[in-house]
Amino acid sequence: MSLKTFSSRVLFKVLNHGLAAAAVGCSSVRGYYILKKPTLRGPGRGAHIRVVDLRSDVMTQPGPALRQAMAKAALEDDLMKGEEKICELEEITADMFQMEAALFVPSGSMGNLIAVMVHCRERDDEMIVGDLSHIHIYEQGGSAQIAGVHATTATTLPDGSFNLEQLESKIRHNYPIPHYPRSRLICVENTHNVQGGRVLPLTFLQEVRALADRYGLSVHMDGARVMNAAVAQKVPPSTILQHTHTVSVCLSKGLGAPVGSMLAGPRDFISKAVRCRKVLGGHIFKSGILAAAGKLALLEMVERLEEDHRNAKTFAQALLDCDPPLFAVDMAAVETNILRFHLRESSFSPSEFCDRMCQVGEGEEAALGEGIQVLMYPFFGNSVRAVWHFGISSKDTQLAIRKMQFVASQFLEEKVRA
Repeated sequence: MSLKTFSSRVLFKVLNHGLAAAAVGCSSVRGYYILKKPTLRGPGRGAHIRVVDLRSDVMTQPGPALRQAMAKAALEDDLMKGEEKICELEEITADMFQMEAALFVPSGSMGNLIAVMVHCRERDDEMIVGDLSHIHIYEQGGSAQIAGVHATTATTLPDGSFNLEQLESKIRHNYPIPHYPRSRLICVENTHNVQGGRVLPLTFLQEVRALADRYGLSVHMDGARVMNAAVAQKVPPSTILQHTHTVSVCLSKGLGAPVGSMLAGPRDFISKAVRCRKVLGGHIFKSGILAAAGKLALLEMVERLEEDHRNAKTFAQALLDCDPPLFAVDMAAVETNILRFHLRESSFSPSEFCDRMCQVGEGEEAALGEGIQVLMYPFFGNSVRAVWHFGISSKDTQLAIRKMQFVASQFLEEKVRA
């Protein structure tokens, strides 16, 4: 469980370890791995506190069933049995996604990079990505750095989609004229991280695929959270993925596995992907323990994602219910487990709000009966991002609401006094 009772000394050790590489400031709008080291003030120092970690669904911890499956696999594991378990996981994935084959990779970023390497085999190939996509912003430009593939961007709309006319205008039609790269690949992201967990409309995906087919391009989906999209749209993942050629799906976010992603697509694509995974150092021996967790994550953890979506909406509504209004939230945009919201007061920055949420301030224990730390990030566009995941229960969400209400009331009281 992410919500626990810690002494402040233990909490500091955990946070210092996890945030050692974080920047000191919180003002950047380019990233979300930025948070000040939490500090305790006043009577909260040395007291027991409650922690609700909403920084990311990568904070998910495997539950008892996954831990038991992993422990059993560890006892049985050897080289051949580990390979057999991975093959079983890949077959389950391919069947669930209604694709020919699948491949286990250590991370979603590696899965996306492999997809680019296989789809774009020539040095003059180009891919089209969203300007706010994870591939473009958060994967170190690996497609250019390692695969040698040029990227051009389409403007990401608030719902995570593109304007189709603009997308079509990005496709090169001059090959083999030597001045230009050759368009090979369109990448979409579902759900869309930066835009707050938005689910791509099925009609949009259908139109993108039709456009790609018309010009002989491939479509790859960064589907790190595509299972959230499937739950939100109440469709099997194959209904979404029928409009793509390939997909990378994360097992270690809301699905709760400790490590890994699945890359799926045509059999010939996967056979090439195996070679790319090897050269990137992604082939893992004795991997049965990871396969056991991944199998259970796919088969048992998908339906419970609805709980994360419901908790995110509950917190979003609580933000709107603050009186006087301090937060701006588009409830129609709260579709899955990621919530982005803004502060209406220019004097109350996202960085300060997150800082106050992760501190136990003066009078908090007296007002709330306990100290509560809620961890979240300042995010793009002067906003705040909070993410729900396995281990953050409805009770945890209510604790986060109480802390938010306390922080809001303290700020408003200070404003009146000033």
